[in-house]
Amino acid sequence: MRYLVKCYCLLIFSTLFAAAQGTEPDRYRPTLTEPELAKVWQTDEPQDPSLYLVSEKLDGVRARWDGEQLYSRSGMRINAPTWFTQGFPDEPLEGELWGGYNSFDKVSLLARDLGDEADWHTVKYWLFDAPTAAGNFERRYRHFLLFDGSTPYLKVIPQQVGQTVELLQQQLAQVVQRGGEGLVLHRRDAPLVSGRSPYLFKLKPIDDAEAKVLAILPGQGKYQDMMGSLLVETSDGVRFKIGTGFSDAERRHPPVIGSWITFAHNGYTSGGKPRFARFIRVRSDYELSRDATTSASPSNNGEH
Repeated sequence: MRYLVKCYCLLIFSTLFAAAQGTEPDRYRPTLTEPELAKVWQTDEPQDPSLYLVSEKLDGVRARWDGEQLYSRSGMRINAPTWFTQGFPDEPLEGELWGGYNSFDKVSLLARDLGDEADWHTVKYWLFDAPTAAGNFERRYRHFLLFDGSTPYLKVIPQQVGQTVELLQQQLAQVVQRGGEGLVLHRRDAPLVSGRSPYLFKLKPIDDAEAKVLAILPGQGKYQDMMGSLLVETSDGVRFKIGTGFSDAERRHPPVIGSWITFAHNGYTSGGKPRFARFIRVRSDYELSRDATTSASPSNNGEH
């Protein structure tokens, strides 16, 4: 009896210890904070660009390095080849897996173990922050800038001090002309913030955002027997429908419930909903929601 009690206690201790160490596979190590998220730079509001470091916004797969392993923004492990991460620093880093312009789909497949390992040779891990480094963002940048080119697959996204609003618009035009997505502005004296940050902004020709698919609503007329629209919800809890931007193939095989999509929009309505929202693509680098809604009534679009 004493032996059974001892074994039982050992089993409980081992379980609690594993949970405390964060050993559940495919999740973040507990030393990593929630990722810092950017707000939209409002061009009609007076802001001084010289207070910010400006960089190009890369359209890649966000990845978090915990000192040993890469993880996606949603916390799923990215099984990059050992030769890819060999020589990476043993401290947490934030960056983007990017293989050049128009490479998002390929990199997304690699991050989900669906691509060809040889394609990893075309990708680099581009750093934009070092969460555990001391000081404000400008000091952290000087710290992780030392890692630039330390391995064949580790690079730092160049940052430069902002100047004027006019020059900012010129930079944006140049980036877009060569196939880029936009700019990122990070306040120079900013501390690290978890979640939506008041110090981090993105500037793009067209606003975009992410939302979770709650329901697939049926189509009518020429879209009979296909998807008509999606009921979605942003991370801020705003629900609305998206019914444009889809190809016929995407309507026949719509994004699954619980997945995340990227949509474009033109600002917001007075009620805080995205104006003229249209579908861009499925964010396959996001984890499917564990509490995904499996159905919703087409007669109730869930908007509020």
